[in-house]
Amino acid sequence: MNGTKKTPYQGKRRCFGEYQCSQCSRKWMSANSWANMGQECTSCKINVYPHRQRPLEKPDGLDDHLDPDKAHLQHLCEKCKKMGRCCRQRYR
Repeated sequence: MNGTKKTPYQGKRRCFGEYQCSQCSRKWMSANSWANMGQECTSCKINVYPHRQRPLEKPDGLDDHLDPDKAHLQHLCEKCKKMGRCCRQRYR
């Protein structure tokens, strides 16, 4: 078992992550960030781990701009790829 922590957050729930590609310096944010899981840079096609993560429910209103209906790019999400389905769906 690999005990290496790849992300700041180590909980079991989805959180908000901030990413920056080490190759092209592209930055992005995602409300579909998970512990020890990355997202693929659309430019470089490499897996990038978030450098910063925080809970989705932020009391200061910073998450008000997040759109729950916004499409999640599953083909770029390490968690979706490992699960074989969208990481935002609940277990049935």
